[in-house]
Amino acid sequence: NSGPPPSGLQGRGTTIVQLDPNLGPSATPQVFAQIDPNHLPGACPGGVGLTTALSILPGGWVVVGSLPTSDGSTITGAGCLLVLNSSGAVVETFSGGPINGPWDMTSVSIGALSELFFTNVLNGTVKARGSVVNQGTVVRAVLFTPPYGPPRMLATSVIASGFPEELNSAALVIGPTGVALDRNGALYVADTINSRITAIPSAAFRLRSAGVGIPVSTGGDLNAPLGLATTADGNLLAANGGDGNLVELSPSGAQLGEKTISSGGGGALFGLALSRAGNALYFVDDSENQLNVLS
Repeated sequence: NSGPPPSGLQGRGTTIVQLDPNLGPSATPQVFAQIDPNHLPGACPGGVGLTTALSILPGGWVVVGSLPTSDGSTITGAGCLLVLNSSGAVVETFSGGPINGPWDMTSVSIGALSELFFTNVLNGTVKARGSVVNQGTVVRAVLFTPPYGPPRMLATSVIASGFPEELNSAALVIGPTGVALDRNGALYVADTINSRITAIPSAAFRLRSAGVGIPVSTGGDLNAPLGLATTADGNLLAANGGDGNLVELSPSGAQLGEKTISSGGGGALFGLALSRAGNALYFVDDSENQLNVLS
């Protein structure tokens, strides 16, 4: 997503681009949606400022998080989750309750039911005015997709809490970011401020908070991890926000090595996405303002 040209301000993004996964690394990004904050079908407190909290559900539905600002630094509201159809039109919004600055997301779907797992980074951060507060959360949301019409929100549960978060002049907010679900049902969370990854057991069925979860790996090659992804063999990939490195870890947290994928250093890497075949890794390099692929 991107802000209104030429500003590129944090918390002002309104655009989503898409790639044809069948083309692999040769795919060219195309504009999927240009969202008009003034013409939404429901509430989105504070306006629209798209984040990396984005998932695609069966039927072509797209869910994306919003953490809005007025000028790239002044947060204007709790934001929302926007639901778009396969043509890129916003058809509904989810807001209120535990939705408070959705920052990153992953999902899993079985038939007509989908579960979203997203982090929140606005619980107490604005009031703290730059101080660290341990109020970051992870929310599990259960959605039903009927034969006709958009997904419906059935229930939400805070399944993790107590992660450190803070306002930041460069990154807008720093807090729990990347989330990745493994084959055994554990949800890995990138605790960015503490340079660690934790695991939330039985995430797909959890109704209560597991706190910050079970620490899996801390420090070492991890340097403010942001984006997370799981590989076909169950390993974890973490994109460091503190440098331009990609770190690979085993499910138990053993650090298997790192690779520099951006020469831009700290602040260049964010989200990660593996191709369907698992043979290509897409990542945004903010220092180059482009989407890159590692194959």
